[in-house]
Amino acid sequence: MSVLVYTESENGKLKKAALEVASYAKAVADAIGGNVTAVSINSDNNDDLANYGVHKSLEVSDEKLQKFNADAYAEVITQAAKKVDAKVVVISQSANAKYLAPLLSVNLSAAYASNVVDVPKTDNEFTVERTAFTNKAFNHTSLSTDIKILGLSNNAFGLKENKVEMSKEDFSAELNDDHFKINVESVDKNTDKVSIADAEVVVSGGRGLKDPKNWGMIEDLADVLGAATACSKPVSDMGWRPHSEHVGQTGKPVASNLYIAIGISGAIQHLAGISASKTKVVINTDDEAPFFKAADYGIVGDAFEVVPKLIEKLKDFKANNA
Repeated sequence: MSVLVYTESENGKLKKAALEVASYAKAVADAIGGNVTAVSINSDNNDDLANYGVHKSLEVSDEKLQKFNADAYAEVITQAAKKVDAKVVVISQSANAKYLAPLLSVNLSAAYASNVVDVPKTDNEFTVERTAFTNKAFNHTSLSTDIKILGLSNNAFGLKENKVEMSKEDFSAELNDDHFKINVESVDKNTDKVSIADAEVVVSGGRGLKDPKNWGMIEDLADVLGAATACSKPVSDMGWRPHSEHVGQTGKPVASNLYIAIGISGAIQHLAGISASKTKVVINTDDEAPFFKAADYGIVGDAFEVVPKLIEKLKDFKANNA
């Protein structure tokens, strides 16, 4: 029985999420008995997938697929799934993957389970554990279709090395003009910064920073921690920071291992967007700020006093432990 995993890349490099879904796909294959095949699109080097349990890499190289196109990408993955007779298709929970999921579900007549956090139970039926109500609860969902599509919640499984021998094969899907009826007009600018979606650590700022000129200490703390920078909705609405950094229910979700919120009160929409993060730290002068109820650690204090000291201590720690 074959498990197909779609491994996303960016600028020709596999994303961290690609290695996580590959790790998860290997665990699924072990549970149901089978091998893992990965399909990647315009990725320059897929060798690392062998370290995470992928037995076969289907490699698509097509100039027309340089920009994400949900219809075309879904058709590529559909044809790859049919080629290897996949019974389970694993994708991430990235924004692009969420566009792909319903299209794949229709193309493959497959049930789709999103926000999956564990390997399926297959004793009597195929059942997966999923998060619900913005990660405040879990449910168990049974899938009865011949082919199942699983969307792995970011950072739910982690990277698990499991080296296997991997073969490679060029793969070309049959695409026509109908698959490119929707054109991509714009994409996020490429930067050398860590993206919010892939970051292990995120440092986020809110209106408590008082002025965009004070954003330097957010970036300094992020640099020390090797973190991505993010912000609350009001900050992006005021134009202090780009909307690509806006975290929350109406922005981007974050599932980092550490999320540090500075000067963010903790509106319910913001908390919904970071609920999947494992450890949450808040720094705020208002000890009644809602964020303190959701945080694992809280510092009641002025960010302009706390953050510089925190940066200084972290630099000292790194220097003494280099």
